[in-house]
Amino acid sequence: MRRENQSGVSEFLLLGLPIHPEQQGVFFALFLGMYLTTVLGNLLIVLLIRLDSRLHTPMYFFLSHLAFSDISLSSVTVPKMLMNMQTQQQSIPYVGCISQVYFFIIFGCLDNVLLAVMAYDRYVAICQPLLYTTIMRQELCISLVAGSWFFSCIHALLHTLLLVQLPFCDNTIPHFFCDLTVLLKMSCSDISLNELVIFTEGGILFILPVSSILGSYVRIGTTVVRVSSTKGLFKAFSTCGSHLFVVSLYYGTLVGVYFFSSSWNFNNKDVIASVMYTVVTPMLNPFIYSLRNKDIKQRGLRKLMSRGSQAALW
Repeated sequence: MRRENQSGVSEFLLLGLPIHPEQQGVFFALFLGMYLTTVLGNLLIVLLIRLDSRLHTPMYFFLSHLAFSDISLSSVTVPKMLMNMQTQQQSIPYVGCISQVYFFIIFGCLDNVLLAVMAYDRYVAICQPLLYTTIMRQELCISLVAGSWFFSCIHALLHTLLLVQLPFCDNTIPHFFCDLTVLLKMSCSDISLNELVIFTEGGILFILPVSSILGSYVRIGTTVVRVSSTKGLFKAFSTCGSHLFVVSLYYGTLVGVYFFSSSWNFNNKDVIASVMYTVVTPMLNPFIYSLRNKDIKQRGLRKLMSRGSQAALW
C-alpha cells in the first residue's frame, strides 16, 4: 500500500471492450448468456461426476477440477465487465484490481497445468492400460491436483508481489479487466525484473505443460498406429478425443491470436485473447466433454434425471 500512496493511484478506470455505446445492450445480453452458460454447464459436469460413483475415476476427477477452474476464471473478470457495461461506471479500486490480477493468473495457470495432467492420464490409460489402476492411484491423483493448485498460487503470488512494488503514472486501463501485461506498461518505473520473471519462471510454467501434452500425445499416437482393429482405434479416440479437442482449442487460440495475427494493434489483440480465454473457451468445454463423452451422457445424466424425478414424486 506504500507504493500505492507514492504513485497516487487509489483506483483504476477500465475502458472495457472496444464497442460502440449503442451496442452495449446487445453485447451485455450476449456476454451474460455466455457467462451463465459457462457457470451452469461446468457446474452440471461437477454435479454429475459427484453424484455417479461410476464416474469416480482419475479422468473425471481431473475434469471436475478443470470445470471448477473454468467457472472461476470467467467469474474473476466477466461479472465486473457486465456490471461496468450496465452501470457505465468504469472504476475499480486499487486493491480490487490487484486481486483480479492475482486470481486471473491462478486460474489461467491452473487450466494450463490441469490440461497437462489430463494428457498424462490419457497416456497411461492408452499406452499402459494394464498398469493404469496401479499408476493412477488415488494418492497420485490428489497429489497432482494439489501440486497444480500449489504451483499456480505461488506463480500468481510471485507476479502479484512484484507488481505491487511498482508506482503507476496512469490509472486508465485499455482493457475490460486488470491484466498484468497492461499494468506493467502503465508503470513509470523500471519493469525489467518483472519482465525477466515473466520470461523465465512464467515461461517454464508454460513450456513444461505444453511439452508434457505434446509428449503424451506423441506416445499415444504411436501406440494407436500399432492398433490394427477398428474397435481399438475407436476406443482410443473416445478415450482422449474430448481432451484433445479442448487442448487444440485452448492453445490454438493462444497461438492464433498472439503469434499469427499481425493486423491488429496490441490492445485489440489483447482484448480478443482475453475474451476467448475468459468467456468462449470455458463456455465450450462443457459441451465438448458432455457431447463427446458417452459416460457423462448415459450414466451421469440418467442418474441426475432419476434423482430429479424421485424428488418430484416426494
